[in-house]
Amino acid sequence: MNPVTTASHMLIGGELVASESGEWIDSVDPATEEVIGRIPNGDARDVARAVEAADRAWAAWNGIGVAARAEALRAFGRKMLERAEELLEVEVRDTGNTIAPMRGDVRTGVEGMNYYAGLAYELKGDTIPATPGNLHFTTREPYGVVARIVPFNHPVMFATARTAAALMAGNSVVVKPPETSSLSALILSEIARDALPPGVFNIVTGTGAGAGAPLVRHPGVKRIAFIGSVETGMAIQRMAAESAVKHVTLELGGKNPLIAFPDVDPATVIDAAIAGMNFSWQGQSCGSTSRLLLHESIHDDVVAGLVERIRAIRVGDPMDPASQMGAINSKGQYDKVLRHIANAREDGARLLAGGGRPEGEEFRKGFWVQPTLFGDVEQSMRIAQQEVFGPVLSVMKWSTLDQAITIANATDLGLTASIYANNIDDAFAAARRVRSGYVWINSVGPHYPAMPYGGMKNSGTGREEGIEEMLSYTEQKAYNLAMRK
Repeated sequence: MNPVTTASHMLIGGELVASESGEWIDSVDPATEEVIGRIPNGDARDVARAVEAADRAWAAWNGIGVAARAEALRAFGRKMLERAEELLEVEVRDTGNTIAPMRGDVRTGVEGMNYYAGLAYELKGDTIPATPGNLHFTTREPYGVVARIVPFNHPVMFATARTAAALMAGNSVVVKPPETSSLSALILSEIARDALPPGVFNIVTGTGAGAGAPLVRHPGVKRIAFIGSVETGMAIQRMAAESAVKHVTLELGGKNPLIAFPDVDPATVIDAAIAGMNFSWQGQSCGSTSRLLLHESIHDDVVAGLVERIRAIRVGDPMDPASQMGAINSKGQYDKVLRHIANAREDGARLLAGGGRPEGEEFRKGFWVQPTLFGDVEQSMRIAQQEVFGPVLSVMKWSTLDQAITIANATDLGLTASIYANNIDDAFAAARRVRSGYVWINSVGPHYPAMPYGGMKNSGTGREEGIEEMLSYTEQKAYNLAMRK
């Protein structure tokens, strides 16, 4: 084993610990299949300890007030920046994502903490004129212990930016990192131990079944947030209901459309299609616009340009700044992507680019898939219905707006959508009719500050990244004071 970090333990109650079982899980570099570290294989006993520690800590954490919590979050962010390069290297090696775009992940995590620190004084209630002469008002109180289950595509960013709202609201958190990419969480354990009071921020590594499921089922965890697949999200809802009534928010998968109108320059559409697929992290993003809906008048020009551009994407060592696409995160995900590609070919989609392992000695080992383009895709095909979570773009053709909207809305998912049109009336007409929670018009990909992010249909429940997320980690308490005079 050639470890990429000396960090080796989880964080429970302010202490760096191994698992109760003493067992470990090897962490594998997706680009080489080399073991680059190991994580504690946490189980229900570790979860119980973490929840107990969080339960002991949250009242005091809430009691220090919003200003002190805000400063603590900012200090946490500053300590993360001190180890940003270390976190970056470990994250790239552990996820397979390319280094150039991943440089922003630590910064995004810190920006998330600073954003919610700045919203501290918005944790306020209301006065309501319910009756004359009396006083009716509300306050917001934290749930107490919050669970955050993190996906494998951006582990350190989601473990920080997406726990900041819960922490700012006065909760303590238990983070369950992804079992395939948890090494950065071990570094984060060391940072959080030194930055936050004991028990406020806990990390339990392990498998989904061994650590994730006991965390979801624990009766002391009233609030759960998860980012991941629809299937796992639905399983979390079922498990959560086994032990208590809980508030569960889910940011799940997408089969997201990019609709291009005939008045848009094909070169602009090509650039947007490449950007929207997030090839820099192998298409492994629930927001990726993996269905390209082209008006028939620009279809052929766009497809010809896309074939050339996709074939030219430089796949290579994720640590090389020149690489434009890295390796699939794990063997399991790699096999899943290849199954989707095989299904598309079996269903009659036309393979225009990619579709297999890149050629060359450097790709003999590792979980490598070429950037892939399918044409002549029909909505009845599995590739048009099912999220791949990989570097696979499907092209579909439309002639009328009604047809485009029918295709766009023909899945049970509705996370993001992008509309490209020079006529703003056309663009907004399409945007209003698309059943997606986050819509770009003449852009694709960015998450804008304070804009609520989340999906419709089976793409999830709740919204993140805005003030709504912070308020969702509180419960309202109503007070009714009968005045005697």
